[in-house]
Formats: sequence, C-alpha cells, structure tokens
Amino acid sequence: MNYNQWHHRLDVDIGVNAPWHGLVMSHLVRERDLASRRVLEIGCGRGGFALWLASQSPRSRLLVAADFSPIAVLKGRAAILESHVDAPLWEIADIESIPHAGGTFDTVISCETIEHVPDPRRAIRELARVLRPGGRLFLTTPNYLGVFGLYRGYLRIRGRRYTEEGQPINHFTTLPSTLRWVTEAGLQVLAVDGVGHYVPIPGRQPPRIYFLDRMSFLTRWLALHSLVVAGKP
Repeated sequence: MNYNQWHHRLDVDIGVNAPWHGLVMSHLVRERDLASRRVLEIGCGRGGFALWLASQSPRSRLLVAADFSPIAVLKGRAAILESHVDAPLWEIADIESIPHAGGTFDTVISCETIEHVPDPRRAIRELARVLRPGGRLFLTTPNYLGVFGLYRGYLRIRGRRYTEEGQPINHFTTLPSTLRWVTEAGLQVLAVDGVGHYVPIPGRQPPRIYFLDRMSFLTRWLALHSLVVAGKP
C-alpha cells in the first residue's frame, strides 16, 4: 500500500483529537506562537490540523499546509472549502526536500511524519533549514521506549511486521534518538513533552492508561506520543 491508497480510505480528521495534535496545541496556545508568523505544517495529511491552525491564526502572515500525498492534499483542500476560515496555501511536497528557501518560516510543525519517511535525519535537517533564526519547530513522533517498543520486539521474534494501519514505512523511533537528530540539525531543544500509555492487545484497539500521563517522568520518556519543541539560534 502506498500513501495515496492509505489516505484515500480515511476521512479528514476535522475533530483534531489525536494525542499528538493535543500536545502541539497546548504548546502553541501557551506560547501564542502563531500570531503574525509564517507557518508551515509539513506532513499535513488530510488537513484537519491545518484547518485548526487556520482558525487560530487569522493574523498569520502565511500558512502553508503541505503533504507528500496528492490525495491527502485534495481531501484537505475540499474540507476547508466547507469551513468559514481563511484557507492555507496547499502544497504537494516531500519533507526530505522542502521546496522553500532557507529561513522562510517562523514556525514549522511536523506531526507523526518523520517515522514514515526513508531518512528521518534528512527530514529534520530540512525542517531546520527552512526555519528562520529565532523560529521554532514543533515536532511529534512516536517514542518506542515504552510498552509498544517491547510489543514491536515481540512481533519481530514472531516473524511479524509492525505497521500503523498499513503505512509503508514505520521506523523504530525513540525520544532520545529524536532529540539527537534535532540537535545534530543545529537546533536547540526548548521543551520536551509526551502523552499516551497503552496496553497492546493483538486484534483490538489498545486501551489507554490515562493516570500515567500525570506522572511527569513517565510522560516524557515512556509515553508513546512525544513532542520536541526546538529553536533555531
């Protein structure tokens, strides 16, 4: 299955209720990071979060929503026509080769994308390149230090492949490796956050253990959904 096929069978996530979106929302709202800024969401998928960004940033100088999949971009563009907010600039773009000059954006957002591309390090270097000095990157990616990492190891021992609903690429990312890639790209880590503790059950939706999200150490280093906020010196 390729990413066009994957997006074709899914609806636009208008509710924007994914745990990683909640992480980014909380930090963006807290820091008022969208006002009068040039914003890029790369790996925007079917555009649900881009729609939320457009509703939150009417004074942004530029909002670009980009994805590798033309089907995803078409779905996002169609969904936003039904809303009452200013539309972002939609683009078909590869996160490993972003078609913008260096230093173009004040805020760059990438949610659950780098683990699904051939070279995550190259993707992060591109995110850093298009960020202006003083700008901020909001990057989410799975953290397999916890139970789901053990589950992936169990599947490998059993000769089975781990996949997120059939996506073609699913790198084994961890919060320490993501932090290392971010600093190697020349960015300064400003904040680390995370949520999501689950019990994997084969053939069933894994139940979430919410009370563990309130334990700060576990939240950061063992939660499945991690957020890194980084600045460009």
